[in-house]
Amino acid sequence: MNAAREAGRIVQDAAGRGLRVERKRAGESLASQVVTEVDRLAEDCILEVLGPSIREFGFGVLTEERKDDGSRFAAPAFWCIDPLDGTLPFAEGVAGYAVSIALVTKGGAPLLGAVFDPLRETLFDAIRGLGARIDGTAYRLPEIEERATALPVFSDRSSLDDPRYGEVLASLEKAFGEVLNTTGYGAALNACSILERGGGCYFKLPKQKVGGGSVWDFAASSCIFREAGGVASDVFGEDLALNPRGSLFMNGRGVLFASDPAVARWICKNCTNRLDLRD
Repeated sequence: MNAAREAGRIVQDAAGRGLRVERKRAGESLASQVVTEVDRLAEDCILEVLGPSIREFGFGVLTEERKDDGSRFAAPAFWCIDPLDGTLPFAEGVAGYAVSIALVTKGGAPLLGAVFDPLRETLFDAIRGLGARIDGTAYRLPEIEERATALPVFSDRSSLDDPRYGEVLASLEKAFGEVLNTTGYGAALNACSILERGGGCYFKLPKQKVGGGSVWDFAASSCIFREAGGVASDVFGEDLALNPRGSLFMNGRGVLFASDPAVARWICKNCTNRLDLRD
C-alpha cells in the first residue's frame, strides 16, 4: 500500500506541468499507446519500495513500462504493476488516473490489490480472504435492494467507438431501467468507482484487434472488487487470465466488473450468445 501512495505522490506532483507525452507500441487505442516520463518515475519508485519483498520471497515482476522478463512463470507469485493507469486523462489534466499494484500467484489468482487515486488521495485495497477497504475503512457492496434504481455503467472511451457496445448499453437499459454512463477514466478507477457509487458495472467486449486493456490494468481492481462482494470475470463468466502465456492483452475474452450478479449474468449471456462480439 505504501508503494502505491509513494508513487501517487510522484504522479500528483507532476500533474499539470506540461509533460512530454510519447507514444509506444501497444494496443489499437490511444489510451494504451501514450506514456510520459512520470510513468517511468512512478514505476522506479514502486520497484524500490517492493524490492525487499522481491529479494526475500523471490517474487517475480510484471510491470507496464519494462520488458516482461518471464519471472512471473517461475516465482510463486509476482508483483503486477501499472505505475500510472489512465495516462491519457493524466496527460490531459483531468480526473481518472491511478496507481495500480497487485500481487498475483503463479496460477493467476490475485492475492492483494491496491489502487491509489492521487488526485483525491483515495486508496482502495484488499487482501484475498480479508475483505476490501477504502481509505482504511472496511467496505462491502450494499445489498441489491439498497441500491439506486438507475444502473451506473463505467465505459472506456474506446468502447464508445464500438457500435456493438452501444447495442449492449441500449439492451441493458431495457432490461434494468435507466443507465447512468460515465466515461473518461482509466480501467482501475472505472472498476473502483463502482464501489464508491454503491453498485454498477464496467465491461469491455471481446474483439479480434489487439487491445482491451492488459493484465496490469485489472489485476489489483479484480482483487479489490471480489473482496467487496462483486463479480470480476471475463464476459464468458470465467476468471480473468492474470498470468497468461503469450499476449498480455485482454481482447480475446473481454472484461466484466459488476456489483449485481444478475447484471453480470445478463451481460455474459447477451454478450456471448446474442451479439457477434468477435468482429
